[in-house]
Amino acid sequence: MPTYEYRCPDCTDFDLVFEMRSVPDSVSCPTCSGTARRRMSAPRISAAGSAAYRLIDSTKRSAHEPTIVNSPGPGQRSGPAQKYTSNPLHRKLPRP
Repeated sequence: MPTYEYRCPDCTDFDLVFEMRSVPDSVSCPTCSGTARRRMSAPRISAAGSAAYRLIDSTKRSAHEPTIVNSPGPGQRSGPAQKYTSNPLHRKLPRP
């Protein structure tokens, strides 16, 4: 459920949670019981700790600061050497 901000002219600002279909324009202040009106505020859309947000940040960062990748040059193998088999049946298999 969304959180709505209200401002009391005599006291302070406070937040209340309502369903979207039943949001009042004014409520009584929890401190002084005066009339507090609803404020317009920016929506809280992003969850900064989420994996999707980190992916977006890393994508934007990589446009200007690409990450350095250590890899072997062309024609060099990066893993262990391929094992040799002396089985004559393996000679009939297709080669990559």
